Amino acid sequence: MIKHLTILLLAALTLSGCDQIALKMGLEDPAKKEARLEPDGKAVGSACRQSGRAIEDCYAIYTWLPKSSIFAGWKEMDEYMRENKLETIVPILPPPERPGAPKKKKPVSEEPVAAKVEAAPETAKEAEPAKETKAAAKEEGKSATKN
Repeated sequence: MIKHLTILLLAALTLSGCDQIALKMGLEDPAKKEARLEPDGKAVGSACRQSGRAIEDCYAIYTWLPKSSIFAGWKEMDEYMRENKLETIVPILPPPERPGAPKKKKPVSEEPVAAKVEAAPETAKEAEPAKETKAAAKEEGKSATKN
């Protein structure tokens, strides 16, 4: 009898940790995941509308969020802005990258190289008078010591 109770107790303890183990492994119930992401999607949708982004752009940028919640947030903000006659706010920052996306390498631009090439002759021109001035000072020093 005690063995059966011990086995049942161990089984109950093991099964109660399955949710935590599954969550750590990245296995999550789709319904729970959508419920967890619902507020984020609404916030993103309303922010997209306020910044004047099209709903399709929001879907494309925020692919990890449910489209239904993005649309709900976008629609709520659209109604709110129409009622209160609010203008759109132009975003200053570019949209964020999606989680887990590979980092983009910055393209090598030609402008800094061209700026360096243009700056080099100027520095050379500036350096020449400095050399001439130093040479003239040396000659004056030599002539002063001879006199």
